[in-house]
Amino acid sequence: MIGLGCALALTLNAADADKKPHKRTPEQKALMKEMLSKYDSDKNGKLSKEEQAKISSEDREKMEKAGLGQKKKNKENKTAK
Repeated sequence: MIGLGCALALTLNAADADKKPHKRTPEQKALMKEMLSKYDSDKNGKLSKEEQAKISSEDREKMEKAGLGQKKKNKENKTAK
């Protein structure tokens, strides 16, 4: 029984690895372009942790509404495990 459970868990993990990343909508792409032009100070096309920290609360809200907000881990879930 334990072997079957392990095999099932490995199969499920492999299936998750095959999932393609979510494609951004044209609106999301436009918003990301706006955020990069506004906050990407080193112009490398990515927002570093330091650059992300400078994003205004208004822009964070825009990103979250567009489905671009980062998912933060809930501390309660960590302690409950």
